[in-house]
Amino acid sequence: MTDPFGRRRVRNALLGLLGAAGTLASAAAMAQTAPPFAELFRATEDAPRQEIIEADIARAEGLAQQARVRPNPSVSALTENIGGQSPYNGYNRSETTIQFNQPIELGGKRSARIAAGVAGVEAAKARGVDGRLAYAYDLARAYGAAEIADRRVLLAEDELEEAEEDLRVARALVRAGKEARLRSLQAETETNSLRAELSAAVAERVAAYARLSALSGQGTQFTSLAEPLLKRLDPAPRYGPLDPLQTAPYLAAKAERDAAVFRVSVAKRAATPDVTVSVGARRLEGDKANALLVGVSVPLPLFDRNRGNIAAAQADLRGADARVEAARLEAASNIEAAMTLNEAANVRVTAAQQTLATAEEGYRLARIAYESGKAPLIELLAARHGLGLARGVVLDAEAARLDARAALARLQGTTITGEIIQ
Repeated sequence: MTDPFGRRRVRNALLGLLGAAGTLASAAAMAQTAPPFAELFRATEDAPRQEIIEADIARAEGLAQQARVRPNPSVSALTENIGGQSPYNGYNRSETTIQFNQPIELGGKRSARIAAGVAGVEAAKARGVDGRLAYAYDLARAYGAAEIADRRVLLAEDELEEAEEDLRVARALVRAGKEARLRSLQAETETNSLRAELSAAVAERVAAYARLSALSGQGTQFTSLAEPLLKRLDPAPRYGPLDPLQTAPYLAAKAERDAAVFRVSVAKRAATPDVTVSVGARRLEGDKANALLVGVSVPLPLFDRNRGNIAAAQADLRGADARVEAARLEAASNIEAAMTLNEAANVRVTAAQQTLATAEEGYRLARIAYESGKAPLIELLAARHGLGLARGVVLDAEAARLDARAALARLQGTTITGEIIQ
């Protein structure tokens, strides 16, 4: 039997054209080949999901910068004793005051804001790492799904070609009087069913490439892959024990908790009243003299003691503590599950490949027996159906292995091809 995955280059190019035809909704998009996964991931810095992450970090940095700013001073001018009754109906007895007012923060408000701003930046960066790992995971699955869709189309074509050949043999035997007409009708029904499956596989391929193109944010419609990703998963990966406390989701939750601690401090310190110091000069027109003004104003915390904001910040901290613990437990369970699923996926792929080899040999022998008149058509159809199922099982096993490897890589802080994400 010929290799169903490496032949018919011309036919594969035709399928690429079919995929492009199915995505003409974006007329400006140009069809092209997706680069290897590692290169594609590096080229997706401008993808919408990546931009969201960068914008979140930039926002935190802006807030941290603003936290360092001191209160602005104010300048006031006031003229009194004018426009009234005599002797204050002119400006001869007016008093003009020019005053400079500077609020002074007490209780360590500014240092608390600065610390909270720095913690917010660290939390945003930790969330960014987790977000980029999640994006790499989704992109790997989309890339693998496109490759699986390619292979399902090729397998569907192989099965259709084999069915058409079986139909040709069946019709020849019917004409020779060695088979009943019913047998050729059975073969024809099988062939028509496989044609429908091929159409469905082509449609799924178009959808898979559309998802990959949208996720990459490249503005172009991919219709083929430059490099298979599934072949890179054949060697079993080497991985040792993973520390749940070093996984990106846990570190992000911990950074959020640290930021929440500082926000509680900010809320508590905000209850301390600030002092406003005033310095000014007054012109006394009646006496033709100038005078200096010095003043201090302090608000009385009779009504607003910031208790609501303090309670809200403390509630946020309790929630952050709970999220840290939840992230730790989830990371531990995800690590155990990922390890187990990867081991199972490797075994599943090996078993599926062995099953495929057996099914290929069974179909070969069944076809020889049928063509020589030693076996009925029903046995040939059953052998080919078993071969098709075995091929599908291999693809399903490889797709499951891809998901398991991608999940493990996410926990390790890398892409599926090993690039470290920081």
